[in-house]
Amino acid sequence: EHAGMQALVRALNTVYRHEPAMWEQDFDWTGFRWIDPNDADHSVLSFLRFPAAGGRPVACVANLTPVPRPDYRIGLPRPGRWAEILNSDSAEFGGSDLLAGSVTAAEPGWNDLDYSATLTLPPLAVVWLAHEPDADPAVADPGSSAAPGS
Repeated sequence: EHAGMQALVRALNTVYRHEPAMWEQDFDWTGFRWIDPNDADHSVLSFLRFPAAGGRPVACVANLTPVPRPDYRIGLPRPGRWAEILNSDSAEFGGSDLLAGSVTAAEPGWNDLDYSATLTLPPLAVVWLAHEPDADPAVADPGSSAAPGS
């Protein structure tokens, strides 16, 4: 009866354990940056988590409405591929299976960040994206733009 929720909690714990951005800087503001906390018109919240020492950041985008949001643009701190590492709308968790997949961040910037990407936000769901530095050979120093507010 609660198999979907149990699977989601299991997946969340796995992401937490394997993504240093989720825990390394819990008590330091350099580990967190809002992407957009003010999109009340769409009821969407988005933020970034950063690990120590320039590792890969993780973006979280939450759609708090029952309305899917196609082509929703978010700002991102690094160019290149951002892979979906968790989507609470997955059929595995009892969702509608509207998955964002991976996105590519490029110019123009958005939300005071240097790059942006568009994704489809599923209804009443949270999407987690992680930067894939190996997928973009142009990223010479993955830690160079990781710091919030830089």
